[in-house]
Amino acid sequence: MPDMNPKKTPMPSQDPKVRAHNFLEVAQGYTAEMAQKEAARCLNCKHRPCVSGCPVHIAIPDFIAQVVMGDYAAAYDIIAESSSLPAVCGRVCPQESQCEKQCVRGIKGDPVGIGRLERFVADHHNAQPESRVKRPAPNGHKVAVVGSGPSGLTCAGDLAKKGYEVTVFEALHLAGGVLVYGIPEFRLPKNIVQKEVDNLTALGVKIETNMVIGKVLSIDELMDEYGFEAVFIGSGAGLPRFMNIPGENLCGVYSANEFLTRTNLMKAYKHNALTPIMHAKKVAVVGGGNVAMDAARSALRIGAEKVYIMYRRSEEELPARREEVRHAKEEGVEFMMLTNPVEILGNEDDFVKAVRCRKMELGEPDASGRRKPTEVPGSEFTLDADCVIMAIGTSPNPLIKSTTKGLETQKWGGIIVDENGRTSREGVFAGGDAVTGAATVILAMGEGKTAARAIDEYISSKGV
Repeated sequence: MPDMNPKKTPMPSQDPKVRAHNFLEVAQGYTAEMAQKEAARCLNCKHRPCVSGCPVHIAIPDFIAQVVMGDYAAAYDIIAESSSLPAVCGRVCPQESQCEKQCVRGIKGDPVGIGRLERFVADHHNAQPESRVKRPAPNGHKVAVVGSGPSGLTCAGDLAKKGYEVTVFEALHLAGGVLVYGIPEFRLPKNIVQKEVDNLTALGVKIETNMVIGKVLSIDELMDEYGFEAVFIGSGAGLPRFMNIPGENLCGVYSANEFLTRTNLMKAYKHNALTPIMHAKKVAVVGGGNVAMDAARSALRIGAEKVYIMYRRSEEELPARREEVRHAKEEGVEFMMLTNPVEILGNEDDFVKAVRCRKMELGEPDASGRRKPTEVPGSEFTLDADCVIMAIGTSPNPLIKSTTKGLETQKWGGIIVDENGRTSREGVFAGGDAVTGAATVILAMGEGKTAARAIDEYISSKGV
């Protein structure tokens, strides 16, 4: 019989006062006993609504049933049939708005902790002695993947399992994309990402780093000169957006992309780090998504005494995960809702000294369905700050578009694809943030899986 406890099994975590000053992982994971207790809450519904809520369609009730029985290896095998990055997804996916949102147990209590169980299973697998991965027989076909983020790694893994010779081209010096440069260590330890990458290279996936496609090589050259029969573009959305307000060129103004890359990829938080980053005392982060939470919480850990989140809507409209908001508040981040910066003020040396702001109020819904914020007359005030981090979104870098023949994009830069990830250029597919703009890891993975199926069909149809 299922355990009908209405509450999730709590996840052990660091004390907020301690973790706010270190980059160690906040959530510390289930023990085997905790995992089995939580797994026993699953009703194993016949209509399996949780699966429909998962973008990569993991057979969730099946792997949870194996956890109940203590067969964690079988549970991992079930997850791995659909997901190439289970240890990552168990940590950073917004389960509360996807699989767990559909869980029947959530009607009269907490949904089953699907993400926590996925993390437990993946971590248990990764902690075992190395086992030899059986590579599939080569099928004689070559595919290139541009970008080693979640969509690229997923596409590469799915194709490698079918025998394709896959080469992933990564612009930075380390594979993982946004998983290594964007998400902080305290949410996603980089050794976890590296383990997932190692699992793919064991399948035969080749990783070429320091390869800026569109600069070192073009997609046209990959196909015409290097023999790749198809290319998947999973290059993400790394071009930051700014507000275009006065003072954005002052010293101490960062895009969240730069701030997090310096912190996460270049380890600027370490005392002996060679990467320069401002150790500010008062930091204002503009935005309300997960990236804003990551930047604010990272600033605290680097040594800021005060960190503010400025968001022009109310707390109900915050797009960040509820868990991330709660963690930020517990750690001491101050939330300034219905607040919008209008100018960044500098001192005589052109360093940030304050932010001029206006209060907002919510009016009628805009095109997105959210109530549109408007300025409150006479509400202007000044906030002392010596660092401002803009976390208001990103768009795809135009480099690939400008160097690839016949590749159609949206006005804002996203690559245009059909429902299977096919672009306007024959043999070229795309997915993830390069198509949608900044979104979630699991949605990017889903698009990588879709494109892998389409690439397989495309090459098979050529009959070569």
